[in-house]
Amino acid sequence: MSGSSSSSSEINNNNSSEIQSLTSLPPNSVLLSQGAEARVYSLDFMGKSAVVKERFPKKYRHPLLDKKLSSHRMKTEVRSITKVRKIGVETPCIYFVNKENNSIVMERVEGVTVKQYLFDNIMGIKSGGLQSSSSDDMSDMVEKGEIQYTESCYQACTVLGETIARIHDADVVHGDLTTSNFMLRNAIPTNIVAIDFGLSYVSSLAEDKAVDLYVLERAFLSTHPLSNALFEAVLQSYTSASKKSKATIAKLEQVRPRGRKKLHFG
Repeated sequence: MSGSSSSSSEINNNNSSEIQSLTSLPPNSVLLSQGAEARVYSLDFMGKSAVVKERFPKKYRHPLLDKKLSSHRMKTEVRSITKVRKIGVETPCIYFVNKENNSIVMERVEGVTVKQYLFDNIMGIKSGGLQSSSSDDMSDMVEKGEIQYTESCYQACTVLGETIARIHDADVVHGDLTTSNFMLRNAIPTNIVAIDFGLSYVSSLAEDKAVDLYVLERAFLSTHPLSNALFEAVLQSYTSASKKSKATIAKLEQVRPRGRKKLHFG
């Protein structure tokens, strides 16, 4: 016990300065991606491979409003991640939350996004999946219906549906369901990790969850060629796994026509 407590105090003492220094990014950080709301950097944090998600100021907003909105969204993201982790949904582990600059330091998940995995596992495409084919070749294959996904892709989509069902049953709406916002840890199709809860919120309304699913459906159709069967696998596993799926799926049928109308007419 004494070794454990001394180790714990050593971590606290040695890393207090490291934690305080996160009011600015450390020199070992590397920009990984940038979205509309935040930048994501990789870094070493207390000896762990980590990422920091840092919300940047929006110049078009009043500084006080911007700070309030950024703080609110950061807190909501942390609460959503914590809430779904409690019911067993795999998410990155949160290491540190910095309220000063609205940043979150969390585990770096080793693996690939579901999006990339589906690209890499289309049958009939040589050496490295979708990215190795020309757009002309891809268009021909789509027209001829020659694209097929491997069984592991359907496995990943089944687990994806189950994961979303658990998130929704916790009354958390993700807000940005795309195949880019789920990772496969170590590229294993059954090890799904939900990421980027930056637009999430709490809601028990079936319509909010249906809109979440509709966003995912549009992401499949626009990103993954001939993926109707894949999304159907997501919906089937969602329906089986969710205790509240009946109302949500019924609302999805109502949301679809409205969504299509909006796409046509703006």
